[in-house]
Amino acid sequence: MNQPWQHLAAWLLLACLTACGPTAFNEGYPWLSELDAGDSVKASGQRLMALAYGLHPLEKGEPAGATEPTALLIGIHGYASEGYEWVYPLKTMDDDSTATYFYRWDYSECPSLAADALAAAAVELAARQGLARIRIVGHSLGGVLASHLVGRQWPVPTEVHVVAAPLAGMSGLNTACSYAPPSGIAEGLVFHQWRTRHELDGAFSSLPVDPQLVSVEGMSVTDLPDEYNGHRLGHNWSISWVADELASKP
Repeated sequence: MNQPWQHLAAWLLLACLTACGPTAFNEGYPWLSELDAGDSVKASGQRLMALAYGLHPLEKGEPAGATEPTALLIGIHGYASEGYEWVYPLKTMDDDSTATYFYRWDYSECPSLAADALAAAAVELAARQGLARIRIVGHSLGGVLASHLVGRQWPVPTEVHVVAAPLAGMSGLNTACSYAPPSGIAEGLVFHQWRTRHELDGAFSSLPVDPQLVSVEGMSVTDLPDEYNGHRLGHNWSISWVADELASKP
């Protein structure tokens, strides 16, 4: 790996280019309203994962007189994601009061570096748009990235949700990135872990110990059920189940 500070500088630049300044929206840009959660969900996922690294808005500017968003929602994908597992959840968690964003990051690098860039971009964005709260949802390795955010002080009430995330660490992550679970949670921050069933999660079922099992003081935990809408509730369906739960809460 290259020097961490070189990567951090590059990440900050990428995050600012997407979140702080004008973005070039090409014809295939994955606007949330145009993404299909049905038969074309795989193609919609490819559009999400074709984005450059950084923080990207998924909603076009609203017409005059529309309700101004008060909340920021950020979805963070996991390792080798194809993006399709995020289409329904993002559309479900979005509402008129929410500015919804997707965070593309280089999962070949240590999650802590991408977390630094995301934190800087999210705080700047929330301040610039006058947003009153932030909700961050990270899936799988994206949840590990999100876990690096919980020890920070945030300027507005912030929730961090990690879904099917190996918070206890895994061999490559622990060795290459010196990863350790969060040692504490910032005052006022909500940290919630959503755990899949070990034997039903294709990403973890072959491992002798469930890497989701970790104790962090102040973290709340929900164990997901076996099924979701007639499907085995495994690694990717977990985000949809959680999205339904979060969408039902203010």
